[in-house]
Formats: sequence, structure tokens, C-alpha cells
Amino acid sequence: MRRTKIVATVGPASDSDEVVLGLVAAGVDVLRLSFAHSDIESNIARLRRIRALAPDVALMVDIPGPKVRACTFGADGVELVVGAEIELREGFDETSSSAVIVIERQNILSGLSVGMAIHIGDGGISLSVIATGARPMARVTSGGVVRGKPGLSLPSSLMNDELPTPDDRKRIEALREEEFEILAVSFVRTAFDVAAVRAVLSREDVMIMSKIETSEGVANLQEIVEVSDSIMVARGDLGVRMPIEDVPHLQKLIVRTGIRFARPVVVATQMLESMTYSQVPTRAEVTDVSNAVLDGASALMLSGETAIGHDPVGAVETMNRIIVRTEQDFDYAAWGSSLGVQQVVGKRSEESRITATMTGAAWRAAMEEDVVAIVACTRSGMTARAISRFRPPMPIVAVTPFAKTARQLRSSWGVNHVIISDKTDMNELVALALDYLKAEGLAVAGDPVVTMAGSRSTGSAVTDTVRMAFVP
Repeated sequence: MRRTKIVATVGPASDSDEVVLGLVAAGVDVLRLSFAHSDIESNIARLRRIRALAPDVALMVDIPGPKVRACTFGADGVELVVGAEIELREGFDETSSSAVIVIERQNILSGLSVGMAIHIGDGGISLSVIATGARPMARVTSGGVVRGKPGLSLPSSLMNDELPTPDDRKRIEALREEEFEILAVSFVRTAFDVAAVRAVLSREDVMIMSKIETSEGVANLQEIVEVSDSIMVARGDLGVRMPIEDVPHLQKLIVRTGIRFARPVVVATQMLESMTYSQVPTRAEVTDVSNAVLDGASALMLSGETAIGHDPVGAVETMNRIIVRTEQDFDYAAWGSSLGVQQVVGKRSEESRITATMTGAAWRAAMEEDVVAIVACTRSGMTARAISRFRPPMPIVAVTPFAKTARQLRSSWGVNHVIISDKTDMNELVALALDYLKAEGLAVAGDPVVTMAGSRSTGSAVTDTVRMAFVP
């Protein structure tokens, strides 16, 4: 069974009912919906339609934060040639071209200075400012074809927006009554950014995913992890805003930090980029996907490959094959043994310490007794996420009464789920999980299983019971 999960972005190439269902059938665990494009009403309508189409996968809504975008270059795109001089202009609902790039932000161009670099998209296309004032101009220093409404990376001195931005606040308020599992927040720099977004959202049943893509986000990584529910290594802007040679090392740091503290971590951007237009990925991309799996990432994300690519389903199938092959060589024992059992995120409450200790004990028992599975009885998903951080070689089965918790666990490494009645007692929970293992061909009669559960007597989320069971 594949342990590393797959996130796919829905866009013009994958927005039809047929392709969405194809993505799910190909193995997608999370569907990402970007709210950076179109109006709020259109995005909400799409969210509802896809929720109805794919009721069992997790939906991630990605809000753009203070991202600056260019007005559209059109679906067919425009080639920007090295050496060409291009006018920069502020505006909305216009069209950009090889002669004029229209920037969707007011009062942004007044801060430009000659020599400033502007990167388009993930940084493959770059401009250098050559004139300011009433008619700012830039020269193309790295060319290529640009399509749609790409993001623009400008110097941080021009970007002083607080989170959530006024536009993001409107988006979040519109999402309060909608059914989705994860809210991805762009350009998170501090823990205060996460707290501010959470306050506007005013919901406890939605996971907040902080996207690490700035030097400030890296500098404040641990405090961001402490207040987030999950993390994304957003390599596009990260590679533009920090030295590109640092990105592989930052990826490992962010993954290790997030997973050590039981936060799912998604690695994103350009994983199979060439499959946007090619039938097969490059060897370097295959190696990149494989290395992200070996880094311990909880999930890998496809962006343009499924949003605007010529074969979204094929990209997912390719990623699935690479992950499955790589996991055959994953060093499960070394990963788990390198973690500090007591390392959990937050204020070191009694509940978090107990959960950390008990899941650590469950992992050791599972390894020493060579069990066939670990069963986590959970309401919030915390127990399953806590044991997932050890990356055990055997399947993790989360037994939960809540479909939303089950969908959220689709972003957690190695976790499968069984949905049961909320009135089921501990013995019934375990029995249902054992039946699931047999039905899936993961266990036979007599096989040992480690089970975990939380006590409701404390009135809070805490895992305080670990025991062995045997498949009947």
C-alpha cells in the first residue's frame, strides 16, 4: 500500500467531472483548489461541485496571501525573449503581452528602482528594471513562454502586507460555511500570521496548512509549526526568495521539523514539471520525487502538471508508480529510531506528553513484535498523526466516527481509515479494524496488531491506552 500521499491541483485541464473522477481513480488523496483565480462565487461553486463529485478525498483550499499576479497572458501564452524591453503597468481585468505586463496591484510600481529583479512564475523567467517613474520598463534577462496569470516575485521591501490580506479575509469569510478539510495559507512568516487567519476562519474542524516560502518563514519555522496543523514546502517562491542552492537543504529541514512534531508536510512545485507538456517526466524529476519520499514527506503535490497539463491523470499515475517503487527502499527503522519520543508540538501540556509517550511506546511494541498493523482509534485524528511521525513499516489504520477526520487523514503518511459509529466501544472499534485488515488482505488469523485509543474521562484529546490484539 502506498504510504506517501498525492495532492493534485484542479485547474482548467482537470476541472471537468470526468477528469476529477479520473484523478481520484488514479490515486489522488487531496484535491487542491486555488482561490487565486476567478471570483469568490465561481470558486465556491467549483468547491461544492467537486465536494459532491469526490466525497471521500480531502479538499484543500489555497488562498494566495500577498501574492502579486500579472493579468492574463492567455491560455496559449506569450514568449518573452531575452533582451526585450517591456512596459510595466498597474491594472485589473486587462491582458498582458510581450510589450506590456499588467500587474494586479495598486501602488506597487512606485517602489521600484533600477536594477531590481522581477521573477515570473517559479523564477524561470526573469526581468530587470531599467526605468522607473511614470513609465516603468524592464528588460527580459531570462526568457520563456508565460501562460495564464502567473505570480510575480518582487523584492521583499515592496511586500509589507499583513495576513490575512483584505482579499483573503473576504475569501475566508465566504468559506466559513463550506465543506472542506484544509486551508493552505501563502507566505506565512510568523506564528502571528497563522493565528490571525485562524481567528478570521473561526472553525476548529479545518486544518490550517502554512506554506513556507520566505526567508522569514524559514527563520521562524518552529514557532510556525507549533501553531499550524500542517506545513507545505512551497519550493517555487522559496527558490526565488532564497538562494536556489539552499532549497534541497531547506526541504529536508522543513520536512524533518514538521514530521517530528506530528504535522503532515507536503512537498510542492515542479515535481513532474515537464509532464505539463510531455508524456514522460525527466530522469531528474523522477529522482526528485523519489528523494522527497526518502526525505519522509507526508505528501507530494502536483501543480501545473494537473492544473494545465495535457494529461493530468497520467501525471498522477506516474507519480504513484515512482512513490510505490521508492517506498520499497525506505528506511523505516532508522527514521523512527531517530525521533525523540517526547518531541511534540505546542505548550507541552500533560495531554501532549501522554500522547507522545504512548504513541512512542506503540511504535516500539510494533517494531519489536513485528505486528502487521497499528490501529489508532481517534476522533480528531491526533492519535493517527502522532504515530505516523515514526514512519512505521506496517500500515496505520485510523478508526474514527467522523468522515471529516477520515478525509483530513488522507494527507497523513501511511494512514488508512475505517469510519464507524460514534457509539461503538473500544472492543467493537478494534474488531472492526481487524475485519478491515482481513478484508484488505493485510492480515490473517493469529496476526498480532498494536491498538491505541484515547480516554474520554479527561474531557480532552489524549491517547492513553496501548494494547496488543490478535486477528481472530
